[in-house]
Amino acid sequence: QVRMVESGGGLVQAGGSLRLSCAASGRAFGREAMGWFRQAEGKDREFVAAISWSGGLTDYADSVKGRFTISRDNAKNTVYLQMNSLKPEDTAVYYCAARRDTVVTRNGYYYWGQGTQVTVSS
Repeated sequence: QVRMVESGGGLVQAGGSLRLSCAASGRAFGREAMGWFRQAEGKDREFVAAISWSGGLTDYADSVKGRFTISRDNAKNTVYLQMNSLKPEDTAVYYCAARRDTVVTRNGYYYWGQGTQVTVSS
C-alpha cells in the first residue's frame, strides 16, 4: 500500500506562508491522484486541494482558491501544498491522501498520512 508522511507544519502569523510536504512511497505513486485535506478542532475533515498524477489537473476548495497551490514531484515521490496569505481560519491538522486511481475528485481517497499541525495566529 501507499504510505505518506506529512511535514512542514508549524506556527505562523496571519498573512504569512508555509509549505507542506508529503513524502510518499508505494508501487502506485506517480499515477494516483493525490490531495490535501484538513480538520480543524471540533470540525469535520474537509477537502483542500487535489492534483492529477501528471500534475496537469488541479482542484481547490473555494476557501483556499487563489491562496494555496498544490504540486507534485514524482521523481522525489513528494506532494506539496504551498500556502500563502494564511488566515487564522486555516488553522487545522493537514493530511495528505492518495486515491487508488488517476481521477481528480474531492472524495474517494484511500491512503492517508498522519497529519501535520498548522496554526495561524492573528
